[in-house]
Amino acid sequence: MILGVIADDFTGATDVASMLVRQGLRSVVCTDLRDPLPVETDAVVVALKSRTAPVQQAVADSLAALAWLRQGAPRQIYFKYCSTFDSTAEGNIGPVAEALLDALDAPLAVACPALPENGRTVFQGHLFVGEQLLHESGMRHHPLTPMTDANLVRVLQAQSRGRVGLATHAVVRQGPGALAARLAQLATQGHRLVVVDAVDGAALESLAGACADHALVTAGSGLALALPAVYAARGWYQPRAA
Repeated sequence: MILGVIADDFTGATDVASMLVRQGLRSVVCTDLRDPLPVETDAVVVALKSRTAPVQQAVADSLAALAWLRQGAPRQIYFKYCSTFDSTAEGNIGPVAEALLDALDAPLAVACPALPENGRTVFQGHLFVGEQLLHESGMRHHPLTPMTDANLVRVLQAQSRGRVGLATHAVVRQGPGALAARLAQLATQGHRLVVVDAVDGAALESLAGACADHALVTAGSGLALALPAVYAARGWYQPRAA
């Protein structure tokens, strides 16, 4: 297995799996951790119901999914959430991400819900839905997870114990090397989660190149469009026709 994905709902699981298949990764969606871990596949996606669950339950379910996926020794774990960063003031994105970091003994993970092909972009740490800031879109009226702040650093920091940083477009556009250096710098400064700007596909490619060696990435489904090319370039798999 190359990639183990923990998705916070079923729709998101099928979404990210479809993105991976488009890029030539054999992908399987699973809903029951009592089943044997699939073999002969490149990516396994676990569909949870953790997006609006109580924080402790969301963390416990995500850690259980991680333990199950680690039986296949994946090269990377991907925590998938919605491209509108659906969450409450308490979580669950921050608490789950930090719990996964702790379990993996990893220093830092990126956070990027961008899906530019669907109009979800991040610039200067702010999430846009089309041309509107997140809090000006219909998401501000969501009955369970109303999103009233487009500043993802601020939103994520309110949910997290550790420091949340930002890698801006000015760095992202310089390419994977510059972005990787910035992420390493932020890690040495004590940041555990870093929101990364992404305004187009090129930005996601830069991010994928910078974080392909990270034990954990957290993102919407957009990053799944860019990571497989990096995996293939490293000889981890041969792309297959969708």
